Amino acid sequence: MAQCRRILLGITGATGMLYLPALLELLADQSIEVHGIASETGRKVLAFELGLVPEQLPLVSSWFAPEDFFAPPASGSARYDAMVVLPCSMGSLAAIANGCCGNLIHRSADVALKERRPLLLAVRETPLNRTHLRNMLAAHEAGAIICPPMPSFYHHPRTTEDLARHFAARLCDVLGIPVEDGRIDRWQEG
Repeated sequence: MAQCRRILLGITGATGMLYLPALLELLADQSIEVHGIASETGRKVLAFELGLVPEQLPLVSSWFAPEDFFAPPASGSARYDAMVVLPCSMGSLAAIANGCCGNLIHRSADVALKERRPLLLAVRETPLNRTHLRNMLAAHEAGAIICPPMPSFYHHPRTTEDLARHFAARLCDVLGIPVEDGRIDRWQEG
């Protein structure tokens, strides 16, 4: 995978906003430019869970309105290296999996798929019904990478921030973005 220098972040209306600051911090460590789009419900969940509006998230250099289909991410010529939808609601997953562009997040994901750029979907729901599973498979078959925010415990997390940072580092791993030693405890045999 080519080195990522510019990433598009989509924020939709699912729980899991705790992962956003952790991911943004790791991307900043590598001087990766981040542009963002937050859905209306994503804004509400972010305010509920973290007490923030998207524009208060650190290290995002540009924000686009979700209804603005004339914004740069709506075109493949915008040249984002990858897109991450974190968290990704089941409604957004369904739209992306089925090519329905109801907002700029969906359109940008469609662009990532058509341009064969990495698209990571941090889908958030449990339990999963048959439709969720079919949509995950359809998105995977279209080229998306399904990355549910599932915490690991072998690194002995002490805080929820430890859990969030570990998952954010895994997203960086999938994108081929280096994570500095000491920022993540990796699995060690024995």
